[in-house]
Amino acid sequence: MSLAENGQTPQRPRPDGAHSGAMLPTRILLIDDHALFRAGLRMVLATGIPDVQVLEAASLEEAMRLPAEPIALVLLDVQLQGLNGLEGIALVHRKWPGVPVVVLSSQAEAPTVQQALARGATAFVSKADPPEHILSMVSKLLLGLPVATLAYGGMGAGSEGGVPPRLTPRQCEVLNLVSQGLSNKLIGRRLDLSENTVRGHVQALLAALQVSSRSEAGFVARRSGLVD
Repeated sequence: MSLAENGQTPQRPRPDGAHSGAMLPTRILLIDDHALFRAGLRMVLATGIPDVQVLEAASLEEAMRLPAEPIALVLLDVQLQGLNGLEGIALVHRKWPGVPVVVLSSQAEAPTVQQALARGATAFVSKADPPEHILSMVSKLLLGLPVATLAYGGMGAGSEGGVPPRLTPRQCEVLNLVSQGLSNKLIGRRLDLSENTVRGHVQALLAALQVSSRSEAGFVARRSGLVD
């Protein structure tokens, strides 16, 4: 099921071609070997697309073992363990013919983009792009709308020029622990800080990274190279 321009959710046909009053979820397959990145992007998609179901795979080999159920769109990372994303575009098309494949990569150099498009990718998105840009592109593709062929901006979170936001050493420490999924209490124990002080650092980080949740903060931090 895709987004509609008027904000309504249109009815999708059943896989057998019949029509039913029941709404089917939009299935998006995300293939990426970074669990934290998958969690962050899944949250972005779930927030912006009604009734979305995000299927996940850490490798192309794992994706190929999934049932051949209808998929609306595939998000495919370039750097994967085993077969890489560029080599796997053909496999994805073979398993899900006609399904748009959006290639994701932290390396948005022209040769990588050109290879992805030449091998059959519908679009290319840099992991350095803001979450809103990725969501916008996915939404347009689900609607069957055209997107820019070289759809990558190389923009980093928190700034217009691709420069990561400037954080204090303490904020960097807190961000690293937030990205590991630690609570404010555990972060406070680890850094010998009060829970209120940690909460203040976390709020400052969310503002600096221009995100609204801890999961998104981890997603943006890893994507921007602020944490390993």
